[in-house]
Amino acid sequence: MKKNITKQMAWPPVTRGMKYLFFKAFVLPLSCIMSFYYQAAAQDLHFSQWFNSPLTTNPANTGFIPDADYRLGVNYRNQWSSIMSVPYKTMSIWGDAQVFRDRIESGWLGLGGLILRDVAGSGGLTSTKIYGSAAYHQMLGVAHLLSFGMNVGWANKRINTTDLKFPDQFDGKFFDSNLPTSVVLDAPNVSYFDMQVGVNYAYFPTDKLYVNGGFSAMHLNTPRESFFKSTDPATGADGRIPRRYNAFGNASVKLNDQVIVNPMAYYSFTSKTSELVAGGNVQYNLSGDGESQLIGGIYYRSGDAVIPMVGFIWKSLKLMFTYDATTSSLNKYNYSRGAFEFALTQNGFYNEYNGDRRQSMCPSFKY
Repeated sequence: MKKNITKQMAWPPVTRGMKYLFFKAFVLPLSCIMSFYYQAAAQDLHFSQWFNSPLTTNPANTGFIPDADYRLGVNYRNQWSSIMSVPYKTMSIWGDAQVFRDRIESGWLGLGGLILRDVAGSGGLTSTKIYGSAAYHQMLGVAHLLSFGMNVGWANKRINTTDLKFPDQFDGKFFDSNLPTSVVLDAPNVSYFDMQVGVNYAYFPTDKLYVNGGFSAMHLNTPRESFFKSTDPATGADGRIPRRYNAFGNASVKLNDQVIVNPMAYYSFTSKTSELVAGGNVQYNLSGDGESQLIGGIYYRSGDAVIPMVGFIWKSLKLMFTYDATTSSLNKYNYSRGAFEFALTQNGFYNEYNGDRRQSMCPSFKY
């Protein structure tokens, strides 16, 4: 969903080399600016490994940790590195924990935080977002869990216009940034308040089956995010971010003492744009006790990319790599070579007693 801005673009009748220069020097930077003038779905930061970025997927995931008391995570995504001197880079650091388990009967509170940063292209379009997140989790009987969560935070977008080039700076042969331009940004540095809410449900009838699903609404306050002060007279758009709705479902099925299968799907829609990712992975028990596991899987983002994945679990650490192999029409121009992404997470218990006394909700190789 993010940054597929050239999908419907028709190229002028020029050479392939001129197409590339035009694309790199003008289309990408200008589209970055205009996407914040009009209402656009590409404004949200994006990870293919949505399942390894729980707090951005749904705030009700805060403290929703089936097999631990707390967890920490790092995500990194690199996109369009083949055509940009400064490729699109998205990074996040996050953490959450369960608290008050001994004070709330059959329930607990989850608290967490998240820092997101995105650097887009040579124009220095930079996004920084900081969120605090909280959720309440309540057991319903012995096999059901219902969760409600929200996060609030501060977001900032800024752009360095020094390295940008615009149509009226084309001298017939090259784009010259020293030439005057009629494009003026009223506020190249903007900040705003943002808010999300979500709900989760989990069902775990046996130690061999776990099913989980959730729904969230992002940008509840529809904050304004624009480098321009006025609204667009043609469309009436004022740069407000439309609400974004996410839904996901996943399951874990333990086939035997060696194999656990994890099918999953994610759907997101905002305004007139939507994204569907479906697939799954398989965990293979390498050590017999579950201390070492190999993970392999594949996902498909509808109309955009095939995403193979490989990962490894060692004790409380999990590392996963994915690569977005572009399948959209953007691929025929050879300008998009996909994106690679990794996620590192660590789960833990506050003490050994917690680790011994509480069984995981998810199927596990550990006994």
